[in-house]
Amino acid sequence: MNYIGSKFKLSSWIKQEIKNVIGNDLSDKIFCDIFAGTGIVGRTFKKDVKKVITNDLEYYSYVLNKNYIENHKEIKNKEKYIEELNNLPLIDNGFIYQNYCMRSGSKRQYFKDENGKKIDTIRTQIQKWYEDKQIDENLYYFLLASLIESADKVANTASVYGAFLKHIKKSAQKDLFLENAEFTINENPHQVFNEDSNSLVEKISGDILYLDPPYNQRQYGANYHLLNTIALYKPFEPKGKTGLPKYNRSNYCKKNEVANSFKELVKKADFKYIFLSYNNEGLMSKKDIQKIMKKYGRYDLIAQEYQRFKADKTTNRNHKADKTYEYLHILEKKR
Repeated sequence: MNYIGSKFKLSSWIKQEIKNVIGNDLSDKIFCDIFAGTGIVGRTFKKDVKKVITNDLEYYSYVLNKNYIENHKEIKNKEKYIEELNNLPLIDNGFIYQNYCMRSGSKRQYFKDENGKKIDTIRTQIQKWYEDKQIDENLYYFLLASLIESADKVANTASVYGAFLKHIKKSAQKDLFLENAEFTINENPHQVFNEDSNSLVEKISGDILYLDPPYNQRQYGANYHLLNTIALYKPFEPKGKTGLPKYNRSNYCKKNEVANSFKELVKKADFKYIFLSYNNEGLMSKKDIQKIMKKYGRYDLIAQEYQRFKADKTTNRNHKADKTYEYLHILEKKR
């Protein structure tokens, strides 16, 4: 997925820097990614550590991580279910088609009509199988993650769902085809949460806490609202031109709240090492972060230049710079 704040291109660098601090052998360590997003960083560590804990406030993120992180054993016959879902006759009375496709009369065009119908068809069938106990939880989240990622590939947006495009772009003209959301198989079980990070941190403990909170005022619940809608699939009254539901508003996206929330998180964390990813354009300054983290132990800082996130070529945003800096703030916490 083309995801705001994604650490896909930085994950190898992050992993190496963490190993530089802790050591190459992480096999007895518990690693927690408490603002997990699509789970890229947790996936990077999944084979290396004793246990991965991931968390995110957004439900679509929970679904993705239930598959990519918590699923760790082979799922039998999963390809058979994928094939069956791809070949179902389409329904035309589903929630996505009725509210987010143009021909339904909604005046919204997040998907071409056939793809909206197919999303509804697949999502409805997955739920039916689960409620009828034809599939277990592992297969359920595998199929949901597969649908979310496959739907995202044909969405008629500039990568985020804050608005749809006036005309159907080339990638959105393609027919939705459900593809496997593959995951890493390993021996150790892992754990996934869907909670507020500052509440969850009081209930868990481990060795490495990786923090990648939102940097700015863009709310993920708004930017990716349609992925939440597909994942939850519970009727509501879409609001306005973009069809927004009510959504979570993170304190980490609020200039007057972020520093206090971050301070409380670091203070409560029962982890020896804390690593914070935060770029040079964030709501908290480098000095603010340093001041907070230095209170709780030995602090260090590493920086890496990387390419700025761009939605896609259909947008016309003018940025002053093509590159930005990712800071990795490092704390060895006093116990």
